[in-house]
Amino acid sequence: MMSIANKIGLGTAAIGRPKYINIRQEAAAPFELDRFRRKGIALLNAAYDQGIRYFDTAPGYGLAEQLLLDWVHEKKDHSIELATKWGYSYVAAFNPDAIVHEHKEHSLSRLNDQWAQSQGLLPYLSTYQIHSATFESGVLRNRAVLHRLAELKAAHGLLMGITTTGVDQIEVLKGAMDIEMDQKQLFDVFQVTYNIFDQTLATVAGDLSGQGKRIVVKEAMANGRVFPNKRFPHYSTVYELLSHLAVKYGVGVDAVALRFCIDSIPAFRVLSGVAEERHLLDNLKANDFQLEEEDLSALRNLAIDPASYWNERKLLEWN
Repeated sequence: MMSIANKIGLGTAAIGRPKYINIRQEAAAPFELDRFRRKGIALLNAAYDQGIRYFDTAPGYGLAEQLLLDWVHEKKDHSIELATKWGYSYVAAFNPDAIVHEHKEHSLSRLNDQWAQSQGLLPYLSTYQIHSATFESGVLRNRAVLHRLAELKAAHGLLMGITTTGVDQIEVLKGAMDIEMDQKQLFDVFQVTYNIFDQTLATVAGDLSGQGKRIVVKEAMANGRVFPNKRFPHYSTVYELLSHLAVKYGVGVDAVALRFCIDSIPAFRVLSGVAEERHLLDNLKANDFQLEEEDLSALRNLAIDPASYWNERKLLEWN
């Protein structure tokens, strides 16, 4: 069986800012920036020590991109592969009580401003992505932006990608696939929400993989909704199945959720978004088993209507 330590990457939103969209399961300590920074570096080292070599970040993740920049140039290990994004700015100033945490802008000026910092990740930077591309932002129709992305791709040998969010994420993905610059497809990497609830990515995953595109899975834990929670009584049968499989395979529900993503589609990486080393170690237990076909089928049957999934997600708070 393939070792999936290579299949799991680390998403860094949770180590770069004090709050993100999730269902908190435990109380948070008072926020101290210096301690938070040291903890983030410690998690990067723990992930590296456990064999993780793919790290995903963004300027919109608070201090995460700068943490990675400092860390990777100290490591000097060219097996490390970094992916970053442009389009969101972090505006909460590390205030856990801030009302607004991020600002989205898919303009050419935002691209150029953020590239000025992100290029510091070279030569470890392999992948540059539009952060949460949508039809509404108009970024996939902005020829000046697309030409600039093509320039950066050619000049630095980058893989160019998009991340998508929302009920129409697959339509956005398909729209990006049709974009060509100099008679070549511009985008190589697609970072998409995929988990036991929203399985729409599975409808196109085979085609993407067949064309040599990279699929990167985000939100495999559905922002914490895979874990038993009294706020979601309509998922009682889901929680029963996940708990049963966790016992069967001797792992946590988190490992089952990650393993589902690995076994059900041809993903290049599945991102873990943890902030604690103990949670990372639990995630990596997905390396210890492979889902039997009957269990994989049972998990596929948990898929819900995408509109329901995303409407529910909109109600989640920053924690």
